[in-house]
Parts: sequence; C-alpha cells; structure tokens
Amino acid sequence: MDTNAEKSDIERVIRSWERAIQRGDMEGILANHSESVLMFDVPEPLQSEGLDAYRKTWELFFRYGAPDREVFVLEDLRITAGDNVAFATALLRIGGSSEPVCRLTLGLTKRNGAWQIVHEHHSAPHKLNSEVSQ
Repeated sequence: MDTNAEKSDIERVIRSWERAIQRGDMEGILANHSESVLMFDVPEPLQSEGLDAYRKTWELFFRYGAPDREVFVLEDLRITAGDNVAFATALLRIGGSSEPVCRLTLGLTKRNGAWQIVHEHHSAPHKLNSEVSQ
C-alpha cells in the first residue's frame, strides 16, 4: 500500500467536499458520502443517519449563511490512512470567522476502489465556568 497515494486521494475527496460547501453545491456536498453516513453535528439533532438526514443538516447550515469561499474553511487537515479505512481531522473556520471555531473528524472507508465518507463529526469547544460548584 502506498500511504502517500492514499492520503492524496483522501485529501482530494475532502477538499472537493469543502469547495462544494463553499459553492452551495448540494450534489457535490453529498458526493463521496456513504448512503448510510452517520453525522454528529453541533446543532440538533444529536445524530443524522443516511443521506436524506445529512442533506437536511446542510439545508439548515445555508439558512444561516449564504455560500461563500469563507463560509467553511478547513485548516490543519491531518489524515491517517490504512488499506480500506481512514480518518481525518481538521479545524474549521465557519461563516467568515478569522480563527477556527469548530473541530471536524471524518471516518472514511474505501469501497470499490474509491474513498467514501461514512462518519462525520463536528464539535465546538464548550467553555467551563471558572468557578467550580460543590
């Protein structure tokens, strides 16, 4: 297995997805996602399973911001790949933020020679109170 080639293929899938989000291209956003994709997002619902539910999360996203080059930007993309399973992590700038505000983890599997996103997890840090309750 050529790990560098696998990582390059995975990065192409992820960057294509990122550009589709920036354009508001729903078909491009859904491309390279498994029919049974499972997503954990920041806003509700707690989880979305399948492409139809996944599509609805992006419809919600675009209600709060029009497609734009700065609406969804991946930084610090890191990819770990095996023969048929991989994961990637990144920090996200959303809605024109100058600094990352969310985290992203993607799980991918290789099916019929092509990488597919099977799991997507977005999260945001939660500030804790400086005082500890007892």
